[in-house]
Amino acid sequence: MKAFRVVDFEKPAMFCDIPRQEPQHGQVELKIEACGLNFADLLMQKNQYQDTPNIPFTMGLEVAGTITAIGPNTKSPKIGTRVTVFAGQGGLAEYGYFPAERLIEIPDTMPSEVAAGFQVAYGTSHLALKHCAGLKKNNTLLVLGAAGGVGLTAVELGKYFGAQVLAAARGKEKLKIAQEFGADVLIDTNTDNLVEVVKSLGGADVVYDPIGGELFKEAMRACKPEAKILTIGFASGDIPLIAANHLLVKNLSVIGLNWGGYLKCNPTVLFNSLRELMELYKQEKLTPHISHIYPFSETTAALELIKNRKSTGKVVVKI
Repeated sequence: MKAFRVVDFEKPAMFCDIPRQEPQHGQVELKIEACGLNFADLLMQKNQYQDTPNIPFTMGLEVAGTITAIGPNTKSPKIGTRVTVFAGQGGLAEYGYFPAERLIEIPDTMPSEVAAGFQVAYGTSHLALKHCAGLKKNNTLLVLGAAGGVGLTAVELGKYFGAQVLAAARGKEKLKIAQEFGADVLIDTNTDNLVEVVKSLGGADVVYDPIGGELFKEAMRACKPEAKILTIGFASGDIPLIAANHLLVKNLSVIGLNWGGYLKCNPTVLFNSLRELMELYKQEKLTPHISHIYPFSETTAALELIKNRKSTGKVVVKI
């Protein structure tokens, strides 16, 4: 079978022919239909992600597909069931072998391309806003990178939770998409003074930050006393240093969120969140946005799109 693999951290990932296997105890085999791409995929290629597997490995954190085989003595949905799974690797291949305990059944109304890009983006924002920040109705939520894969879900879920959503992104086209997903105030980080705009509205109660760098520092200056800053990632490539005395002045809290880390430290919270999100999708309260679907043969181009920050919403590879 074909797989898109990292065989050397000093070289680009490449297509390889590898043997199809038999699922082991606790595993299922999936015929993979689609794989959602994430910024973490770019970091893994260079061994810069906290959960990078040992080489060689097949890229692709989250997938959707159909169960084609079940390992011995393994509790699993039956063969033929459509499922999505976050596995951290193995998604960019024709078949994959994943832990049965991580499977989430896909609603009949959810296309595989949507399911493949659903878990990480919505799961990250849902856990961050509800579990970590305790976002409340009428809070002011500032979302940085508001048109990106996770940022757009934070805008949508922030509105669902009843917050006033301030969307910050680069350029009018990206801001227009954030507005379509419910943003109340649009901040163009190319031209607007983020601190002045947010302070003019009373300041932020919660900041959702997948960008880092200078935007983190500006957002911190725009916070209300007792605000919570959610550190989701560093798409800017710049990990900001935080002066602890600045947190003390306004009694600020900075909360880090590694969504996949909850599989180890508190899986119950993570899977309860995913089940709640699937119910919201069934009730048509969520509208996942996929900006690009690429064929498997163009995986490199799909990753370049994310690297150059030209996508909005999710980028998905169809196997």
